[in-house]
Amino acid sequence: MTNSIDDLAKAKAFFVIGSNTTEQHPIIGAGMKRAVRKGATLIVADPRRIELARMAAIHLMHRPGSDIALLNGLCHVIIREDLHDKEFVANRTEGFEEMKALLEGYTPARVEEITGIPAADIQKAARLYAASRPAAILYSMGITQHASGHAAVMAVANLAMLCGNIGVEGGGVYPLRGQNNVQGACDMGCLPAVFPGYQQVANPEARIKFEKAWGVSLSDKPGLTVVEMMNAAHAGKLKAMYVMGENPLVTDPDLQHVEAGLKRLDFLAVQDIFFTETAALADVILPGNAFAEKQGTFTNTERRVQLVRRAVEPPGEAGSDWQIISAIAGRLAGDKASWEYDSPAAIMAEAAALTPQYAGISHERLEKGGIQWPCPSPDHPGTKILHVGQFSRGLGKFSAVEHIPPVEQTDAEYPLILTTGRRLQHYHSGSMTHRVAGLNTLLPEERMEIHPADASSLGLADGDMALIESRRGQVKSRVQLTERIKPGVVFMTFHFPETAVNLLTIAALDPVAKIPEYKVAAVRVKRAE
Repeated sequence: MTNSIDDLAKAKAFFVIGSNTTEQHPIIGAGMKRAVRKGATLIVADPRRIELARMAAIHLMHRPGSDIALLNGLCHVIIREDLHDKEFVANRTEGFEEMKALLEGYTPARVEEITGIPAADIQKAARLYAASRPAAILYSMGITQHASGHAAVMAVANLAMLCGNIGVEGGGVYPLRGQNNVQGACDMGCLPAVFPGYQQVANPEARIKFEKAWGVSLSDKPGLTVVEMMNAAHAGKLKAMYVMGENPLVTDPDLQHVEAGLKRLDFLAVQDIFFTETAALADVILPGNAFAEKQGTFTNTERRVQLVRRAVEPPGEAGSDWQIISAIAGRLAGDKASWEYDSPAAIMAEAAALTPQYAGISHERLEKGGIQWPCPSPDHPGTKILHVGQFSRGLGKFSAVEHIPPVEQTDAEYPLILTTGRRLQHYHSGSMTHRVAGLNTLLPEERMEIHPADASSLGLADGDMALIESRRGQVKSRVQLTERIKPGVVFMTFHFPETAVNLLTIAALDPVAKIPEYKVAAVRVKRAE
């Protein structure tokens, strides 16, 4: 996230794409609604009529998987009508001419064919965004969970740079994190190709630095992402797996494939706070800590590192995650001493010594309040806004990215597009929220959203049970007739294991980010007897 959450109050406009912000990031969503009520312009691009769409100056209801074409179309109009920030483009960026040449093919008429959005609405949205500066772009997994996700993120950056909305108060790009410490986990190297601080394992200098610090020899080859792990397990190439705070038997795509892969493992350990569907397959279950039982830090969506203090004692034999990991690693390494830390503060001290963005952060400083990285030294206040004056790479780079259609297309056999998401009342696989009676009262079951025109042609009434099938599996769900979505599209969440929507989704991967295409799958629907 380039800017801070409180910076949203200074924005003159918001462009929200691929983010159901008020349901999945309600604090940020509430702040955005306050700004709109005070006069900020809101543009929403979403295949569903989400709550924010009711407040929007315009709602671009595009086909799932057509984000790049839409973003390119907006940039096309802004350049064609001479609405872009010429000074910013000239002095702060490179690659403009190459992008401009590609965008000539993304006329409003062509983009309408791809996205289903009227050409006039594309032009209106482009003019609104260009005229209201500073403007902030907010996106989430509706952008990234596609086989073209990395290219879509570059298209978002193109739009922001084109109007000079980077490095300024009220502007910026806000990739909203979906869980409470995703940012911190990534920062600390929980990605297969990097060490802490996004230092590449393939970089000899970075590798030597960590080898010296840790006293071990390290590989220069990136590891596997989640879907790649499941594929390797299924093929018998991966023999053991340690799953911590994750429930892949509900949340991963193509669940039949995932279950078969997990069952082929020689050994599966699961570390969690509840007995999950994945834990049911485990050889060993390790009881971890819930958030209120932890000591350490979380890094939130605005890069803010915050101290977490234990509010309640862990129940039973539940142990601190860092202590469990240290104990296992010490036994595996045969050298317990190198894995013995006095406290989470000692771990943070090591992280600061090896991670440039965290170099000036310590528990002692965090006692006085959170700090946003990059914080390169102990006397640095932290960084509210990134790329002020210049980009971290020098010049910002425009990327000429083409529209990439979804991997799976509809046809006569599977004529509907399934797109997935989340709802306000439940969280992720439901391992926590399904244990809360009030939330179960508010939303007791999954309901597949379907347009009345599609439901009528299928003989479905509101509340009927339907069978939804893809090329990978089938599930039953009660249906909800709604005009929140277009004909030809159905919507489901993955919150309910008994309606395991990821039996239907496809594990096609983005070639760069390796994220699966959760947001588009071809399905057919019929009445369930």
